[in-house]
Amino acid sequence: MMSLLGRTDVDAGEVFVNFNQNITSLAVATSGGYSLYSLGSVDSTLDKIYHTKSDELLLIERLFESSLVAIVSQSAPRKLKVCHFKKQSEICNYSYANSILAVKLNRERLIVCLEESLYIHNIQDMKVVHTIRDTPCNPQGLCALSSSSEHCYLAYPGSVTAGEVQIFDAINLHAKTMIPAHDTPLAALAFSPSGTEIATASERGTVIRVFSSQDGSRLFELRRGLKRCVSIVSLSFSTCAEYLVSSSNTETVHIFRLDRSATETAEGHGGKQSSDDWMGFLSKTVTSYLPTQVTDVFSQGRAFASVTLSEAGVRRMCAITTIQKQLRLLIASQDGYLYVYSIPAVEGAECQLIKRHDLRMEDHYAMDIKGLNSGVSIGGAAGIPPGGAGSAGGSSDGKSTAAATASSGGGDKPGGSYASAVKGDEPAGGASNSA
Repeated sequence: MMSLLGRTDVDAGEVFVNFNQNITSLAVATSGGYSLYSLGSVDSTLDKIYHTKSDELLLIERLFESSLVAIVSQSAPRKLKVCHFKKQSEICNYSYANSILAVKLNRERLIVCLEESLYIHNIQDMKVVHTIRDTPCNPQGLCALSSSSEHCYLAYPGSVTAGEVQIFDAINLHAKTMIPAHDTPLAALAFSPSGTEIATASERGTVIRVFSSQDGSRLFELRRGLKRCVSIVSLSFSTCAEYLVSSSNTETVHIFRLDRSATETAEGHGGKQSSDDWMGFLSKTVTSYLPTQVTDVFSQGRAFASVTLSEAGVRRMCAITTIQKQLRLLIASQDGYLYVYSIPAVEGAECQLIKRHDLRMEDHYAMDIKGLNSGVSIGGAAGIPPGGAGSAGGSSDGKSTAAATASSGGGDKPGGSYASAVKGDEPAGGASNSA
């Protein structure tokens, strides 16, 4: 769902951080391996549920709370590996003509984004069901996939010169709508949990807009700042869909409240006008004499709350979720820290820091899965003999080349192991042949 691309952080010795689709888990990759953490008790502890040594990673995506992870390494940037981490086995791998820039997952589809094409896989069997070729040049791998199975939409840039968003129905495999979101090229995209709304930001970074992903109508316009243009790094809806959070290359994280009741109330008034309506009428009358750029500023929403961190220039991934019945802002940064903040009830207030976790430090609460084979590379399975991967063929014209491998569980069929990983119903001790 959310990852740091443009991987200068790896070269600088930083960490790669990424939340899963429903913000219940955090993936952290360093030069020595990767770990998966549970966020259920993050107010006090950060529980490590998995760790393995591996090559340096470019990307890692976990499918909700399942055992399935998708991995791309620095040493093989054109190869996607899909692994069952609880069984410590590689399920399959796919190779592409060019480097993989982004991977997105939900319970129906797996999306692989290249610079000028997108591959749509059926996540149940990993077959390529559709390829979107000759997309506008997308060197950052900017795309978004809704986590919803009901509204399973894919979004990607529709232009290299303007902020056009192409919405594609990933189930029925056809273009749904094109949204002219900004005048300048896109920098960030994010779907709401239901998939019915999409948030966008351009390279200027001053205005964030929210649109209906179904008909392209504009729902909200939010102003992040007035003076300086910034690079938006992270854009995310809260799991309750009532908030939107953004981070940039500045030291400030902004939280916006999406007040849908205001629109509903205005529509429900009918022909009656309250004092607020008259104030709105007077405001519209006054602003009608002002330039469009000025009136736009008056109509845009402001940040509900914010967090000011100590240092600018650090790439940070942000998410808002409910932890033990309390709304929390989570900020995972490439310098190796996870911050947990409370969200104030009063607009304009600063969020309060609850906990800071050091992602580099071995914590006393970590429970690594036992029996790991430190000599196995990414996705490598203890117990799989050399040559155990069966090639499914392919070509070099941009089509995928697949190589599927059986899981390490003795006697398990690849299909059964894969299905259990996708569903997330595999018990923690499911590996039957751990080394």
